[in-house]
Amino acid sequence: MITQHGLRFHQYADDSQIYISTTVSEEALAVQRFMACVKAINDWMSSSRLKLNPTKTEVLWLGSSQQLSQISITDIPLQSTTIRVKEFAGDLGVIIDSKLSLSANAVALCRTGFYHLRQLRPMLRSLTHEAPRTLIQAFISSRLDYCNSLLYSVSDNLIRRVQSAQNAAARLLTGAG
Repeated sequence: MITQHGLRFHQYADDSQIYISTTVSEEALAVQRFMACVKAINDWMSSSRLKLNPTKTEVLWLGSSQQLSQISITDIPLQSTTIRVKEFAGDLGVIIDSKLSLSANAVALCRTGFYHLRQLRPMLRSLTHEAPRTLIQAFISSRLDYCNSLLYSVSDNLIRRVQSAQNAAARLLTGAG
């Protein structure tokens, strides 16, 4: 059904992602194709006694700064609501921004890592020797490792930010900080 509208998609459990490749000059046509596709999906779901929740729909334009500055559509009417185009969106735990810089993802990784380190620090004395290592692996290292291949070739500044969270975890674990 989605491919009949000339669109591509991925599905994960009950989430679907629809992709449209377009030029800036054809942005209005791309939005029309997207809206027609969502209407067809909604009609199919209704006939199967399912309900599409348009308020959970996120739209993101991807491109270079120059391309994004030329796009004028910021709101997309969808069923009974209007979807505002976002600058970033979550995708399986990774925050994708409109320029694919991954800066929002790096900031979120660091914020979460330092939050868990602050929560862990006061209880270190009352834990066994192995418990902090296990907790750091569970709450910090696993998040830093998740999809870290996406960070390949990002700016050195972003790598340093993510590395700072890992270094802080190592310092906490070794008692060096």
